[in-house]
Amino acid sequence: MLERIAELVNHDEWLQRKGRHLDAVFIVDASDSRWRVTVHRGRIERIESGPLVTPSADLVFRAPREAWEAFWQPHPKPGANDLFALLKRRLLTIEGDLQPFMANLFWFKGVLEMPRRLAR
Repeated sequence: MLERIAELVNHDEWLQRKGRHLDAVFIVDASDSRWRVTVHRGRIERIESGPLVTPSADLVFRAPREAWEAFWQPHPKPGANDLFALLKRRLLTIEGDLQPFMANLFWFKGVLEMPRRLAR
């Protein structure tokens, strides 16, 4: 699912402005699927998927596949509509260095919500 978001993110002016100071590597873990995303100055440079053997990352967003699928619906239900809603319901954990996440919160939220556009 995430393999297709790089072009959308890299052409979104608002996201580019929000993430212009972000250099990071993060993983989205959906139990049986994982994506490693490399970001330079707010642009997605690479997305790797599949079984990642000993991956390194600054951050890991970990939730069951069902939670991600609900979150990525075009119009998610309350409780699945925001990263913090998933955190509150203890469906999502965010592991690693939280400083880049909090400093670029709107960028991360916009990027992780991008699959909703693809689902429309």
